[in-house]
Amino acid sequence: MKSFSYLSAPDTATALRTIADSDDVKCLAGGTNLVDLMREGIEHPATVLDITRLPLTGIEELPDGTLRVGALVSNSRLAADPLIRTRYPVLAKAILLGASAQLRNMATVGGNLLQRTRCMYFYDEASACNKRVPGSGCDAIGGFSRGSAVLGTSEHCIATHPSDMAVALVMLDAVVEVESVRGVRRIPVADFHRLPGDTPHIETVLAADELITAIELPQIPVAAHSLYRKVRDRASYAFALVSVAAALSVEDGLVTGVRLALGGVATKPWRARIAEELLLGAEATDENFARAAAAELAPALPLPDNAFKIDLAQRTVVAVLRKLNAERSAS
Repeated sequence: MKSFSYLSAPDTATALRTIADSDDVKCLAGGTNLVDLMREGIEHPATVLDITRLPLTGIEELPDGTLRVGALVSNSRLAADPLIRTRYPVLAKAILLGASAQLRNMATVGGNLLQRTRCMYFYDEASACNKRVPGSGCDAIGGFSRGSAVLGTSEHCIATHPSDMAVALVMLDAVVEVESVRGVRRIPVADFHRLPGDTPHIETVLAADELITAIELPQIPVAAHSLYRKVRDRASYAFALVSVAAALSVEDGLVTGVRLALGGVATKPWRARIAEELLLGAEATDENFARAAAAELAPALPLPDNAFKIDLAQRTVVAVLRKLNAERSAS
């Protein structure tokens, strides 16, 4: 690990000034991804800013029913919060399936959004990786690509985004609040992560001087009947091959509300808007669920190692929607 300056921020204003004045600063909260990357020599910031003392640990309900979650709230606390479990069960489930209890106790909401890919070529300094070294190439293309993305890829990168929590947040139309010395802005989570294009090393729309301060969850009635399913190689502590976050409401056999997002198959948390549009107003049948899932995956660009993800994602979408529909019918 290369040498760096370590600073501790006593308050948010000091943190924002430090970020604005530093050429290369990384913020440390739980550190579950940043410290690993520094040890591997992938991240080597000039300054590490400890922000654990900042007052960003609250979970509060705003007058309009929006739930505001501070960026330093731990994943464990968020998953256990009664309002999250009641209003947004998909989010609680995604977090619980995302990592070990030890990691959930340390990882923060803001840090989770900023975690970087687990692509093996990204972590291997002997391999070409445009995320790690822009312009060096992508050894995953033509290499071992079983875990790689089939949606949102480019000729420069096919790495998947690893977060489970972010998939649920995209489905819930969550908003990221960020702050700098220039002021506050709010970014929909669906727009926060960038597709790789020809600059895969630029992963989010977060400016260099901005700090994530909160996540806002709008009040969405359909979200109370939601589910997160994660398909992986082993039952625990593994990243998703495919994951589905879904919410469904049905009246008189017709879909009156639906939200879908996919993980494990795309270069960013993937909102399945094509499928949603096809399902809204349609009969809640397995055939329609399958038709919508197939339409969403139609633009996929698989490689030989990961072509199975297309069928797996479609079948998982159908299974999740079928379960939600059955639960609704039984209630």
